[in-house]
Amino acid sequence: MELKDEIVINASQAVVYAALNDPEILKECIPGCEELIKHSDTELEAKVVLKIGPVKAKFKGNVTLSLDAPPQRFSLIGQGNGGVAGFAKGGADVELEPHPEGTLLRYNATAEISGKLAQLGNRLIEGTAKKLSAQFFQSFGGRFGDHERD
Repeated sequence: MELKDEIVINASQAVVYAALNDPEILKECIPGCEELIKHSDTELEAKVVLKIGPVKAKFKGNVTLSLDAPPQRFSLIGQGNGGVAGFAKGGADVELEPHPEGTLLRYNATAEISGKLAQLGNRLIEGTAKKLSAQFFQSFGGRFGDHERD
């Protein structure tokens, strides 16, 4: 599955980049995030509870950041284990560029799932992933005032 979108955030590129690397801000914005621990500048550990259709799963996983060209670009890869619900892994490339109203954040994410979750069907999984992504960016963008999707 692949997700891509962009959003204009009412803050400078440096401020947006710093916020995307702040575990407290991310924990507040990630739907279902119970815990987010920063082990280093590039290693995070997360505990997230999600309900996807009839399946409620608690994922525990690790995220590794690749800080290619801060504050213009970074990427991340992660994987999480949801017990009997299944296993998820994926990654995202994030680009930040100046915009007249602040910063244009563009992302391209991929995800793979297995186990019970994979049996739910692509439409349900993709719809839920889009909804969760929109919730994250609405919450994240809302921290900086008005924002809009392009």
